[in-house]
Amino acid sequence: MSFCLDDGAKLLEGPAFADEPATAILPGSGVHASQRPVTIDNAPSTKSFDKRLLLAPLVLVVIVLVGFTAYRYLRSAGDEQIRSIAVLPFENRSGSADTDYLSEGLADSLIYRLSQLPDLKVSPTTSVMRYKGKESEPGKVAGELGVDAVMTGRLAQIGDNLNISVQLIDARTEKLIWAEQYDRKMSDLLATQREIAIAITQKLQLKLAKDERGITKNYTDNNEAYQHYLKGRFYWNKRTGENLRRAIEQFQAAADKDPNYALAYVGLADCYVLLPFYGTTLSQEVLTNAKAYANRALEIDSSLGEAHASLAYTNYMLWNWAEAEPGFKRAIELSPNYATGHKWYGNFLEDSGRLEESLQAFKKAQELDPLSLIIAENLAEQYILLGDLNSAYAQCTKVIELDPNFAGIRRASSLIRLKQGRNAEALAEAQKGVELSNRWSQLLANLGFIHARTGSRNEAVKLIRELEDLYSQKRANGHDIAAVYAGLADKDNAFVWLEKDFQNRISTMAAWVSFIHFESLREDPRMADLRRRMGLPPL
Repeated sequence: MSFCLDDGAKLLEGPAFADEPATAILPGSGVHASQRPVTIDNAPSTKSFDKRLLLAPLVLVVIVLVGFTAYRYLRSAGDEQIRSIAVLPFENRSGSADTDYLSEGLADSLIYRLSQLPDLKVSPTTSVMRYKGKESEPGKVAGELGVDAVMTGRLAQIGDNLNISVQLIDARTEKLIWAEQYDRKMSDLLATQREIAIAITQKLQLKLAKDERGITKNYTDNNEAYQHYLKGRFYWNKRTGENLRRAIEQFQAAADKDPNYALAYVGLADCYVLLPFYGTTLSQEVLTNAKAYANRALEIDSSLGEAHASLAYTNYMLWNWAEAEPGFKRAIELSPNYATGHKWYGNFLEDSGRLEESLQAFKKAQELDPLSLIIAENLAEQYILLGDLNSAYAQCTKVIELDPNFAGIRRASSLIRLKQGRNAEALAEAQKGVELSNRWSQLLANLGFIHARTGSRNEAVKLIRELEDLYSQKRANGHDIAAVYAGLADKDNAFVWLEKDFQNRISTMAAWVSFIHFESLREDPRMADLRRRMGLPPL
């Protein structure tokens, strides 16, 4: 039903009613009605007209107004459709931390399946995990995540028996949309999560994609493989070197159980591609594996946007710039709601010097995953590069409020204060990052850089020696040491260490040479030459 006031107004723009009768030809008379008398019983005089015609404009106005009101009502009712949802980690009622992987993994699987629906925004696992073990009101959760509905659940495993209860709540009205309890065997876990996803889709009255991909699709029929996959994602989400290696073991076990389980290979690729940030191995030792596993996933299922994102990010880390960008675009096309895909594309654009495009990619990632700490950190650093310190500070404040123990954000926070000339605060923030990270090399490098820039040369040199020791243990990179030398204005030594990373093709150096630690080197011809050899444009 559709009405338009403009169209309705035009209906009232006809000729005005006149006091004299209209001139008409009487059939067969050859004379005008005004020239020949006509007698009709009970007919009104030709000098008057039917006064009921005065009601016509009023009737038209009423029709238009009623129609417009109905249109507005129906449109408003349509706007009440649930278009976004958060699936919270299930409450573990088993009494054992050993089954945490089930409570988190089941939610993660549902998130993945529901995110395949093009008309539904689904909060990513990184955002909803903040509510694990907390009693939060659906309305509060929905407000923080920017969603219409919240699904909560409980899970209890006793031997081989599994009890799962779920409820779906419209957070805007606090009304229960749907609730169900499932009593199943552990061997039925795979089918049960598909069943729940389909039920949610039906209750939300969402249309499935034409090929029904994601919701009803069988990624594996092997329940053991599925359980290994859940454990893999459980460890991967913890983002430490040790847990990434545990995740690799689980994803590999899943692939061994089902060699055609594409998602298991995506998991393996995601682990290996992140090890250069968290592990103790050189990039080339792990990125070859990441690329092989991403390609294997795509051989099995080329429609997996996440696999395209993993391959694109691996190519980015390998400095295969020409292959990376089409891969990111294809990933986003297939999985537009995959926040990590947008975040990784933002990293690629930043290193390529396309800062405004990078900013938009990070903003889109944050829109999809508003509570992600790493995305907020990337946004803060992007704003620093663009000179918008107020926006950068706002992102840092947001992260610290969410998790004051998140070490990474202290780097951006310290650099903001350094640029503002608040040197004591800059040092305090940098030192806090080192403490929280258990002396992670990147944050040691940042502290050394700030010591160097604020005149504490002796402290900066001490940190160089510590980083050199870590470098010998493969626990630091050359660009970590180069950053401190850059802060000391020792350009020659800075380029010596950057060259070591180039020769070893250390993937993470691309991000560092684009950041503000190396601002003082940008005009040096050696930096332009280094970026040229890496395949990057000059800054």
